[in-house]
Amino acid sequence: MPDLLLRNARLVPVGNAATYDGVLDVLVEDGTVTQVAPRVERPQRVEEVDAEGRWVAPGLWDQHVHFTQWVEGRQRLDLAGATSVEEATAIVAARLAAAPGQPVVGWGHRSAFMGRDGTTAELDAVSTEVPVLLVSGDGHHAWANTLAYNLLGLPVRDDVVRENEWFDAYPRIGVLTGGQTDPPQAYREALAAAAALGVVGFVDFEFNGRVQPWVDRWHDGGDLLRVRWATYAAGLDEVLESGLRTGDPVPGADGRLTMGPLKIISDGSLNTRTAWCCDLYADADVLEHPAGLPNQSGAELRSLLGRATQGGLEVATHAIGDAAVTEALSAYAETWATGSIEHAQLVQRHDVHRIAELGLRASVQPAHLLDDRDLTEKIWPGRGERCFAFRWMLDEGVELSLGSDAPVSPLDPWLAIASAVHRSGDDRDPWHAEQSLTPAEALAASVDGQPTVAVGSRGDLVLLDRDPLAVGETTQQTAAALRGMPVALTVVAGRVVHRAD
Repeated sequence: MPDLLLRNARLVPVGNAATYDGVLDVLVEDGTVTQVAPRVERPQRVEEVDAEGRWVAPGLWDQHVHFTQWVEGRQRLDLAGATSVEEATAIVAARLAAAPGQPVVGWGHRSAFMGRDGTTAELDAVSTEVPVLLVSGDGHHAWANTLAYNLLGLPVRDDVVRENEWFDAYPRIGVLTGGQTDPPQAYREALAAAAALGVVGFVDFEFNGRVQPWVDRWHDGGDLLRVRWATYAAGLDEVLESGLRTGDPVPGADGRLTMGPLKIISDGSLNTRTAWCCDLYADADVLEHPAGLPNQSGAELRSLLGRATQGGLEVATHAIGDAAVTEALSAYAETWATGSIEHAQLVQRHDVHRIAELGLRASVQPAHLLDDRDLTEKIWPGRGERCFAFRWMLDEGVELSLGSDAPVSPLDPWLAIASAVHRSGDDRDPWHAEQSLTPAEALAASVDGQPTVAVGSRGDLVLLDRDPLAVGETTQQTAAALRGMPVALTVVAGRVVHRAD
């Protein structure tokens, strides 16, 4: 591992650490911080960087990413701005006119804002000659024409494909375009973009079901950051047979690619109206499942948690609706499973206490509240105070971990931190400001549990041009400064992976 001496840096205090007003030198050797002092002698053959009084903090993590989808989403037709089915089909028609004969894979439309789901017939009216597949902005359903359904091996229907059926089909998207949709160069570019934001690692919840693609790209320039790879139920047997446990290095790479948790998607999403809730949706009269629904039976959920726990795996359980959170917590308690509740978007106060009691993490994505604010008020009326309840969680002693759920939200930790602090993406007042975090609390939830940089810390560092804990006159000003945080240097295990021009 490369070694690095960082001179004249100001330490960003994380957690309850005391503030140090002066500048210090930080030495990283063999991937670990070995000295922090006013003056450190430079060992031979160690790179030296003058921080010039900038702020150094533990490197940032994104605890919830679908990385291949993020890579591919950067190349897909953007439908996030579509406000109606008609506008979405017009965008597709314009793409086909500009690139005749080329398959169309789009991303980002939100049927809840468009008023309804699009139909297969409406996309067939645009084209029957090339496949058209439009993945919703929450990732929980897709809208396709007949040809795309046929190529994906899905039954043709005049409706969207949702939840488990869609998750199973997602890895086959490449058949629509006739080849690889995620070349190594695209991964390298996406990893570099993350490093430029101060990201040193992420948890990958991709649907592909196998770790081998990461091992392959590790030796093709894809080894820039730390990666925790998660398996789904379809790959659980293979992982258990291999003996890999959460935290183990993945064979064929190095210690920076490790085994993560078992990922379970226990319910749906707000936009697709499949998040499993205790109360009915406001438009329940037009829904097949008026309160959403679980994606597994209680017995299936407990079986998965039990098998993973016996095999030494943590479990990351997607639970967006409050009924899903309640059921997941009962399953964790009965199986003695450890790990996290992913999203925990709508919660009951007593369940927040249960998360703490069970020692589980709440892995949350603050930027989702920017997109879901208006929709929540529309279809979960009266429940906004229980959404993205970060303050409740901290007050109950729950460990918070921030992430993006990229590509649902951008892979940008500063956007997540800013959203947790201000809870508004426009000029409106913060949405339920009583659930806001301070910059210090949000940063502490973004560094994978690492403390203030000290002897023994991981050699994963981010050097910032501004103090990330500075507070403006308003939370809006604070959030604006966070969203524009300039990153001078990103370091992973002593290796500089990003350096600002």
